Amino acid sequence: MSHQRAPPPNHPSTDVLSANLGRKPEDIVKLDANENPYGPPPEASHKAFICSKVFEALGSLKFPYIYPDPQSRRLREVLAEDSGLESNHILVGCGADELIDLIMRCTLDPGDKIVDCPPTFTMYQFDAAVNGAEVIKVLRKPDFSLNVKLIVDAVQLENPKCIFFTSPNNPDGSIISDEDLLKILDLPILVVLDEAYIEFSGLESRMKWVKKHDNLIVLRTFSKRAGLAGLRVGYGAFPLSIIEYLWRAKQPYNVSVAAEVSACAALQNPTYLEKVKNALLQERDRLYKLLSDVPFLNPFPSYSNFILCEVKSGRDAKKLKVPTFDLTEHCTRRILNPESQCE
Repeated sequence: MSHQRAPPPNHPSTDVLSANLGRKPEDIVKLDANENPYGPPPEASHKAFICSKVFEALGSLKFPYIYPDPQSRRLREVLAEDSGLESNHILVGCGADELIDLIMRCTLDPGDKIVDCPPTFTMYQFDAAVNGAEVIKVLRKPDFSLNVKLIVDAVQLENPKCIFFTSPNNPDGSIISDEDLLKILDLPILVVLDEAYIEFSGLESRMKWVKKHDNLIVLRTFSKRAGLAGLRVGYGAFPLSIIEYLWRAKQPYNVSVAAEVSACAALQNPTYLEKVKNALLQERDRLYKLLSDVPFLNPFPSYSNFILCEVKSGRDAKKLKVPTFDLTEHCTRRILNPESQCE
């Protein structure tokens, strides 16, 4: 493992933070990993809001001592209904992170190259290092949009196998346009589009695009949308020509019974998911206006559940202990939680 160069992103749990800070876990407001503070869907009945459909489903498990379905068929069928994409195009993982690693393991040999477009989600660079791949960094423009011209140049010059990018992007919340995505899809490269935050953008997912573009993969997650970050459930849409190879390489029991049951239960309450999304969007707009009034902050427009701010007037964002990227040296990020927590 000599090619492993950097540790993965570190987001301590509330228990760890509690021990380190000497505070009760319930007194800690965790904002570093963009988690959904509302949690999974509550019960349809208004008699018991503290009880959730997810907890109900977990409590009704009949065979928790039996290994889960290796193909996660029930969840994939529910996802097919939710997305409008046939289940044979869908693969489920222990979080989207597992699928990112699986894609790299199936497509990269040591010494191969990928394109990364920082500032962005750091797991692409981490997994590339684990798999012995070289990362070609194509920096984003000052407004955080993709520099398509430089991406084209990098593909022609470096001959990478994959490109990874997030839309909406983490940490700034910008999106990639259809025009730019189509230009990149015309290149001889596997395109992995991470849509972890797509629900907050007001735009339609591009999952169905995989039926027309055999070099496109679209990744999704239950962590942000459904508040199931702790149960680790992610999924992806794949061309049939690619997904058959991933089936051969994935771990057989990668999605636990609890995770699958919880994800299915969450999707059965779309009204609640929509309500939570709208609440977060309202808080995003409210917080954006407040941040705009702070003299030394310049917030960037966001299509996600967080807001990136440029720190002006000689202030040093690094002192806020926020991990920095090439274009975010003087920036800090604000994650959206209920108004009471933000205050």
